[in-house]
Amino acid sequence: MKKVARILLVVAFGGLVLFASACPERRSIADIEHNPGRYADRDVTVIGVVKDSYGVSLPGSPVRGGIYKVDDGTGSIWVVTQDSVPAKGAEIGVSGTVGSGVSWGGRNYGLGILEKDRRFRKK
Repeated sequence: MKKVARILLVVAFGGLVLFASACPERRSIADIEHNPGRYADRDVTVIGVVKDSYGVSLPGSPVRGGIYKVDDGTGSIWVVTQDSVPAKGAEIGVSGTVGSGVSWGGRNYGLGILEKDRRFRKK
């Protein structure tokens, strides 16, 4: 019986380690801007307020997407999304891949994040 309990404990611990390693790290925008090479092509999470947003969304069609700027108090970064853009002033958390040369609508925005997941702050 003790052997089964040890095996279950090891399997549970291994699963926890795998789960924790798959979550992107929360970083400040200043950290990403000061060392962009370290975060290039890596998943990160930033939390802040939407300061600017530009997007396209045609109701009743799959056409949507855009770009928006998130400010966390240490800096700001552009986020490219394939979904609808959040409104200015929204408090959000964004997870995605960091990249340079982020472009949308024919304009280059420099360092940015390609959005994979977005969460809004509950009020």
